[in-house]
Amino acid sequence: MATFDDVARLALALPETAEGLSYRHRAWSVGRKAFAWERPFSKADLERFGDDPVPEGPILGVRVEDLGEKEAILAEGRPGFFTIQHFDGFAGLLIQLGLVGETVLRETLVDAWLATAPPRLAERHADRLP
Repeated sequence: MATFDDVARLALALPETAEGLSYRHRAWSVGRKAFAWERPFSKADLERFGDDPVPEGPILGVRVEDLGEKEAILAEGRPGFFTIQHFDGFAGLLIQLGLVGETVLRETLVDAWLATAPPRLAERHADRLP
């Protein structure tokens, strides 16, 4: 089970990553763009779930390369990976941290970093990332 401390440790190991706050929640960015962030559900999010179960535990938002990658990841049915209506049309996913291990989290953060980093920075480090 991953935690936000695991996210921080793994994200900050990536080149030129900074931790800060976005809407009063922790976020990790590269080139001033967030690639991962704490994503608690808003009241509107909770209402949209209706009678469906609300994913529990800490929720992490991550960027992906594009909508095609998002759909491919969701189609795989990876445990803990999901989206919500608020993310429609946005190249990003949500992850229930309690359902992913460190290896999956590390791979996801690296992919999110690569999708967000300035191209020259990503090219310079792509072959050295975990």
